[in-house]
Amino acid sequence: MLTIKKLKKQVQNIFKKRIFWGAFILVVAVVIFVLFNGSASLKYLNIPEIISPELQVLGIKGGDQQSTYTPAVSYEQAIINAVKSSSPSVVSIVISKNLPVYEQELVNPFAGLGPGFNLQIPQYVQKGTKLQEIGAGSGFIVSADGLVLTNKHVVLDSAAEYTIFTNNGQEYSAKVLALDPVQDLAVVKIQSDNVFQPIVLGDSSGIEVGQTAIAIGNALGQFTNTVSVGVVSGLQRTISASDQAGSFSETLQGIIQTDAAINEGNSGGPLLNLKGEVIGINTAVAQGAQSIGFAIPINMAKRDINQVQKINKIVYPFLGVRYILVDVKVQKEYGLSVNYGALVLKGSNGEVAVTTGSAVDIAGVQENDVILEMSGQKITTNNSLSSIILNYNPGDKVTLKFLHNGQEQSVDVILGER
Repeated sequence: MLTIKKLKKQVQNIFKKRIFWGAFILVVAVVIFVLFNGSASLKYLNIPEIISPELQVLGIKGGDQQSTYTPAVSYEQAIINAVKSSSPSVVSIVISKNLPVYEQELVNPFAGLGPGFNLQIPQYVQKGTKLQEIGAGSGFIVSADGLVLTNKHVVLDSAAEYTIFTNNGQEYSAKVLALDPVQDLAVVKIQSDNVFQPIVLGDSSGIEVGQTAIAIGNALGQFTNTVSVGVVSGLQRTISASDQAGSFSETLQGIIQTDAAINEGNSGGPLLNLKGEVIGINTAVAQGAQSIGFAIPINMAKRDINQVQKINKIVYPFLGVRYILVDVKVQKEYGLSVNYGALVLKGSNGEVAVTTGSAVDIAGVQENDVILEMSGQKITTNNSLSSIILNYNPGDKVTLKFLHNGQEQSVDVILGER
């Protein structure tokens, strides 16, 4: 039999359980409400917009909602656009030459010695000459009237004939207008009155290691307008390049290194940036290496193009000194008071240090002097005298600061023509 006290306690327990279950049900209801009705807060946070740009680059839709950002041009599309815009200006250069034609004949070397000496021996006898293809290279059109920039070693043979094939398959004869005496560059003229599409020249002074590089050229002399893509691997390289026959060798400074595939036949073709602008002229590869190619910066070629258009030749200023660049090692070896500049020295094979009658000879510069500056530009291993002088033309006046017997002197000189 329940007492009043026990009955009251049971009522309290029942009440507490109902409060607990009521609270639990309320919490569950709130959670369900948030899950089904909280999408408004997610949309406010723009979560689909945060995710979708990355997905759209991959070609995946990030949901039904339209993204607020779409890349203007993808990386792949930029390469396609660069190739499309520049390819009409890239040409293949075929090198042909009249070579002897030999045929086999049976010859009796004992003819005239009598009937017993009738011995027929096969020999090869020249039967005239025939124009034959002996090589190929690349180039690109730089003016509407058909000026083509290429490598000097591509068109070096004065006895050869040169034929240019454009990207649309048209064939033209070509004439070599000028060879650069310093750089591996040449300017060729298409022999036609047609109007051509010139390529866009960029600015090689602003390129950086790691940026995309696109090479186009007549790979192996068989595959015209072959495209390869890589990056700029290095800047300001110095290389010594020669052709396979060993008939041409040149030391090139300030060269671009790239891992974009460059093959035989690519010589003279353009190295492009993602805008389709030329930043270099493909020139050489490192034999035995993997994807180490070199290109001449386009800024070095602009003066050649301008000079050919104005005076129909390429000329360089001439100072008249033989020198080595001074660094810490040279300073120590020769006991110099400076660790920069150009030390005037004669060559080991008897080359004179100062050319008689040259600008520096007239100015009084002598062997063992150190030229420190040219018109305010300090001469260093990264800013050589030869690179500084390229900013001038024959007949320009420059000021030289040099050390003579330990004393600084300054003198004005008139540059000659190399």
